[in-house]
Amino acid sequence: MTSTRYQRFVQNPSSGVIIGTTVILLWLVALVYNLLTPVDYVSPWTYARLLLQAHLFTGLFITAHDAMHGVVAPKNAKLNHALGKISLVLYIFNNYKAMRPKHYDHHRHAGTEHDPDFHHGNPNFFVWFFYFMKEYITWYLIVFAAITFYIAKLFLAQENLVLFWIIASFLSLFQLFFFGTFMPHMGEHDNAHHARSQGKNHLWAFVSCYFFGYHFEHHDQPRMPWWRLWEVKEENLVTK
Repeated sequence: MTSTRYQRFVQNPSSGVIIGTTVILLWLVALVYNLLTPVDYVSPWTYARLLLQAHLFTGLFITAHDAMHGVVAPKNAKLNHALGKISLVLYIFNNYKAMRPKHYDHHRHAGTEHDPDFHHGNPNFFVWFFYFMKEYITWYLIVFAAITFYIAKLFLAQENLVLFWIIASFLSLFQLFFFGTFMPHMGEHDNAHHARSQGKNHLWAFVSCYFFGYHFEHHDQPRMPWWRLWEVKEENLVTK
């Protein structure tokens, strides 16, 4: 059934481009609004905006991740990788070309010392998070982010930049680590993917990390785009 579902997806490749482009545009619209709207620390709306911006940052990374697997534009490799590169540049200047082989290594060697996302022998949450950030936060990312920040604050309020660009992106990084690495890969596993999935709850799976809590399903079917992982979860529950 999975191969049939993937063939249907490939036969309608525009869906991935539409969804990926929509995520990018939503991130941009929200960021512009948040950067231009005065911050009111008393209002709950400020914190709702922060969480939404963080979630959309995560959406950028998930879009780039799907591009690494060739499923944003499965019939147009140039467009597929272009959208992946754009998404990662917007995600605080990450390097698509450098990250792509690391992600492939994660799939090939999940839960081993050759896995770039592994905890290097110390599964403590904070130590693991440190290694995770060290693997993906590079010196040029920090330099470009610093230059962009200092230029942007000439035209925009510094507190808006700190809250909705820096803090939101860090919350997104934490979200990706917690739901996409720590929870699925911590501890022992009884399957070849060294991954587990959260229980079935499609709304929470989307809100928490774009269905990547269904992490075994992703490792088992990496050519499924994020927005169809819930279907793979349903299928696995039926066949068990």
